[in-house]
Amino acid sequence: MPPKAPLNPRNFPRPPLLERTPRHLQIKWDGQLIADTKEAYWVLETTHPPTYYLPPGCLSDPASISKSKHSSFCEWKGRATYWTMKHPTDSSETVSNRVWSYESPTKPFAAIKDYLSFYAGPWDCYVDGELVQPQPGDFYGGWVTQEIVGQVKGGPGTWGW
Repeated sequence: MPPKAPLNPRNFPRPPLLERTPRHLQIKWDGQLIADTKEAYWVLETTHPPTYYLPPGCLSDPASISKSKHSSFCEWKGRATYWTMKHPTDSSETVSNRVWSYESPTKPFAAIKDYLSFYAGPWDCYVDGELVQPQPGDFYGGWVTQEIVGQVKGGPGTWGW
């Protein structure tokens, strides 16, 4: 596969852009595949690495996920619902509020209704086989790959960007 062109998040649009991505996304928890798709969307927003939204049907075990009580609000997409995930081999282990979705997104983001977005941890997230790094900080859920160039929002000194 040829190298991917560099992506500089400072050149991403505001308001954000939503588009289909043909990239192969996988999420593994302790080596167990929990999500796998080539039917995702990504959101590109100024100073943020891409945030990926996966169809709920890509989960290896749809019963492994349940709504949590947490929610948040995005000025572009609307109210986010958060989820609790059960570990694939130990159902007594759960992680809450590291997966989110939009049940009633704003009109420009209607295509990602009920699609799931995962923070890059505690599980491992992959884009076309590359293990991603989480966006700095613990507020945003972008996935950083080798093609991302320049500084991204989330680290020290970037809060006001």
